[in-house]
Amino acid sequence: MNSPHAGLSSSIALPKSRLCVGITGHRYSNPVFGRNHAAIEDALGSVFDTIDAVVARQGDAIAPTRLHSLLAHGTDLMAVERALQRSWENAAPLPFGLALNIAINAHPETAEDALAIIAGENPDCAEASARAIHIRSLAAQALCFELAEQDEAITGLFLAALRTPQDSSAAASFATLSSERVAAAGRIMIEQSDILVAVWDGVTPGAVGGTRHTIAAALAHGAPVVWIDARNPLDWRILRTPESLHAEVGTVSAEHIAVLIEDIVRPATPDQAERVIRFHTEHWHTRSHRQFHAYRRIEAIFGGGGIRRAVSSLVQKYERPDDIAQGSGAPLLRTARGLAGSDQAFVGRIETQVLQRFAWADGLSTYLSDAYRGGMVTNFLLSAFAIIGGVSYLPFASPDSKWPFALFEFLLLVAILGITAIGRKRRWHGRWFETRRVAEYFRHAPILLLLGVARSPGRWPRGSDTQWPEHYARLALRELGLPKIVVTQAYLRTAFEDLLGHHAKLQRAYHRDKAKRLTTVHHNLDRMSEILFSLAVAAVATYLGLVAGSALGLIPEATAHSVSKFFTFLGVALPALGGAFAGIRYFGDFERFAAISEVTAEKLEAVEQRIANLRKVADGHIRYAQVANLAHAIDDIVVAEIENWQSVFAGKQIAVPV
Repeated sequence: MNSPHAGLSSSIALPKSRLCVGITGHRYSNPVFGRNHAAIEDALGSVFDTIDAVVARQGDAIAPTRLHSLLAHGTDLMAVERALQRSWENAAPLPFGLALNIAINAHPETAEDALAIIAGENPDCAEASARAIHIRSLAAQALCFELAEQDEAITGLFLAALRTPQDSSAAASFATLSSERVAAAGRIMIEQSDILVAVWDGVTPGAVGGTRHTIAAALAHGAPVVWIDARNPLDWRILRTPESLHAEVGTVSAEHIAVLIEDIVRPATPDQAERVIRFHTEHWHTRSHRQFHAYRRIEAIFGGGGIRRAVSSLVQKYERPDDIAQGSGAPLLRTARGLAGSDQAFVGRIETQVLQRFAWADGLSTYLSDAYRGGMVTNFLLSAFAIIGGVSYLPFASPDSKWPFALFEFLLLVAILGITAIGRKRRWHGRWFETRRVAEYFRHAPILLLLGVARSPGRWPRGSDTQWPEHYARLALRELGLPKIVVTQAYLRTAFEDLLGHHAKLQRAYHRDKAKRLTTVHHNLDRMSEILFSLAVAAVATYLGLVAGSALGLIPEATAHSVSKFFTFLGVALPALGGAFAGIRYFGDFERFAAISEVTAEKLEAVEQRIANLRKVADGHIRYAQVANLAHAIDDIVVAEIENWQSVFAGKQIAVPV
């Protein structure tokens, strides 16, 4: 950033739309696939041509299409070849390490041939050798994310099944574990893709991780599926829900697929696109402004932090995007770079494309939060002071000198209207909501990215009035895609202990502290309101007692008359101030926010316990899916917390305190 007030660094461009396609289908050994091989290839080419035509219409607003495949010997390789012809990007989340993946998919008939392929040599079997060379050549042109942490066990089972083909238990053991691996890789592919293209005969049930299972998983994650019927490759269908897999769905043409692709890749509405641009070019504030500290001052005074906290400075310095790598993001980057076999270039992109975006969004959101919530709290206090100022002439001046007090009241009322008008014009409320959502999506994104984990397209939350934060975050994270790594036991252990565990611990501690503080604020505001109203009752009762005593001749009549204005003032001022604090409590919803943070902390504590249990698993037995599920659990907790606090504040637009 060139200056404290510049927009987001020019090195961070607006993220482009990008279509990511997943592919699944029968292998070459499938009889139906074998009979219709040429027709299936033509059909796949036609679907890809349709995709290319839609993407081309977007011009420079869209990045190259990316294909995700498991490099299985069949539909996957056919799709990769077609994608390479079209200059698509190719990414391969592999269920095994690359060498083992090639060996398994080359279908060797002997253990010796399998070992030769694993070693990168040519096996004796010419057909297996040709398959291995074919897969290896395509893998060399793809970015491979290799799930190799179970390779030792898989290799043993694979070789045992080849050495004893008559042993059904050996074959079953290998099939079971390898299917689990394929399903894990298939989930990565689904999460990274906008749409799944599937070649399936409509009948073969398949195993876990097979074509039908992958189709069902994609539909469950909200990703549409273009199904090419292997029995009749000219028969295409679009499946959108899990139920459609079992229902009669009509065939579609290339035009229908084009409409589907257009809906996925077309830019957001002009208004939404404009908000993304404004987000990148927002006015940056290096620190918070004291005139917006009213909400946080209330927290400081009533949060139980003592006198020092109540009167201390609340000015916050916002971390500049350019400084985050050496600041709050340094521990994460240091751990990421220290992961076994880490993709250093990928970590560098996390720094510039994720952490810097987080710092920018976090600074903007914090400033807007102060402006919106501080403005509303100020309005409540000004309304009370306006009433108090308006009636202050009673005990302190004659009716002829009322005008300064009326002027004071008038100025405060004008200030309330001014704060409200400015807040609405500048959309403090809406912009706070939007930028906070962006910040939270980026806050924990590095951990997900380093594990190849993503929130699938169909599972992103939707804002009540705008979707650009989710659209923006999804596109920005999609830019990075998968890291080029080999996932090992050492990689996973460091990832869940030092990345997931550290993040969960920090967030749990933050929410515990927040819940405690907000609960204290809520109770103290309630207590203050009750005290002020009780004092008002006492003041009015005292005055009535004086009037009654005067009427009964117990005290001089002049006594009650002389203090009437003072007690009238107290009878108005104390309830006004008590009502202001009650209004602040209602507006701040401190109790509900405390409950949200308490629930979030409990969920994170449960994740910490799961991580602690996983630490006890011996090396060699940790599985990628276990760590990925923990990352998904934290992601779900974050999204649930966002949705909960939005539901509390969604209807509380800045307004006059009535």
